Amino acid sequence: DAFVENFRSGRFKYGASTISQQVIKNVYLSPTKNPLRKIKEAILTYRMEQVVSKKRILEIYLNIIEMGDGIFGVQEAAKYYFGKPASALTVNEAAKLAAILPNPIKYHPNSDQKFVTNRTRIIASRIAKIESYKK
Repeated sequence: DAFVENFRSGRFKYGASTISQQVIKNVYLSPTKNPLRKIKEAILTYRMEQVVSKKRILEIYLNIIEMGDGIFGVQEAAKYYFGKPASALTVNEAAKLAAILPNPIKYHPNSDQKFVTNRTRIIASRIAKIESYKK
C-alpha cells in the first residue's frame, strides 16, 4: 500500500491520494510534502466528504486538475488538445485525457508514447464496458 510505504520511508514517493484528497491538496494546502501536511489533508478530506457529495467533489476535481503545462481542468484541456468542449469529446479522446493524469507534464494525449497508448486503450475499453451495462 502506497500510504504505508510512504510512512515507513518517511518520504512521499508513491501517489496514494484519492480524488477527494487531491481536491483538498490542490485547493487548500501548500505543495510542501511532509507528514503534518498529510495529516491536515486527511482531516480536511474527512470533513469535506461529510458535507460535499461525491458527484460535486468529482466536478471540482475535473475543473481544477492540471492537464498540462498551464492547462487546468478537463474543459480547458479538451479545447487545447482537441479544439472542442469536453462535452463533444469522443470516448477515445476522453480516454486520452484520462491516460495522461499520472503525469500530464510528461505525457501528451496526442502522442504515440507507449504508456499513453496502452492506458488509452484500457480506459476506452472500461468506458465501453460501463456503457454496455447501461443498455
